[in-house]
Amino acid sequence: MSFDVLQDKIIAMKNPTVAGLDARIDYVPAHIRQAAYAEYGKGLKGAVEAIYQFNVGLIDALCDIVPAVKPQSAYYENLGWQGMEMLERTIQYAKSKGLYVIADIKRGDIGSTASAYAEGWLSGTAVEGETFKTFDADCVTLNGYMGSDSINPFLDAAKAEDKAVFALVKTSNPGSGELQDVGVNRGGTVYGVMARLLEKLGQGTEGKYGYTRVGAVTGATHPAELAQIRTMMPHTFLLVPGYGAQGGTAEDVKFAFQENGHGAIVNSSRGIMCAWKKTGGDGHDFQEAARNAAIAMRDDICRFTTIQ
Repeated sequence: MSFDVLQDKIIAMKNPTVAGLDARIDYVPAHIRQAAYAEYGKGLKGAVEAIYQFNVGLIDALCDIVPAVKPQSAYYENLGWQGMEMLERTIQYAKSKGLYVIADIKRGDIGSTASAYAEGWLSGTAVEGETFKTFDADCVTLNGYMGSDSINPFLDAAKAEDKAVFALVKTSNPGSGELQDVGVNRGGTVYGVMARLLEKLGQGTEGKYGYTRVGAVTGATHPAELAQIRTMMPHTFLLVPGYGAQGGTAEDVKFAFQENGHGAIVNSSRGIMCAWKKTGGDGHDFQEAARNAAIAMRDDICRFTTIQ
């Protein structure tokens, strides 16, 4: 199943990290922007092509170091249909380089709407009896706080395509506690209720490493809660945002991992994409800077977690 594929890649690379591809136009070095503007104009089309070339450069620089990439759809949706077409191209290119692709879409609707989202991102859309793949990600992120009927259509699509999902449990943002930490009966919390629901929804889909198709998003910025969730969710693969720019440390994220360093992957976006801005150069070294940042992140996390 899909998380077996991801875990295999993590073990092969000895690297439990995922690089976010969340580029805004001002993240792109000037020489790439100017070349795109010269060919496509200084507008949406030029911005889209500049970001795509930046993404390709990052993927080329990282594909032998990181096992996965995570494009966040918001950074493509804000560019309109051309941005979404570019996201599809980015996903296809990442997969062609052997990377596992987590589409960070955080969808959370129900019924036929959820099914349509699942078709678009995971299983493909039927037209006159033939199925056409569109974004075709390996995995998506979900907001399941509308309940199981906002997750099940994606889980059904994931089962059919040997893919997976990550649903929000305890997020990394400062305001997460306003709802997720609220107490419920018997001394639990809202995020605890969600954790138990996801473990239940995934039952029967365990792969060779013991993880179900239903993963959980748990922020590095709340290490005590992360450790608690890891205990509550022994069969759940964790996606851990919040490392680096948001304040989470390698010592914090160690709580996400189980025996042999299995069961979790840690995200960094700006820390890798924008590493070139800290080198003192003009951006021509963006690939080298991203590569060095990814290696440094891997080595930092592996001071506390051994991948076997």
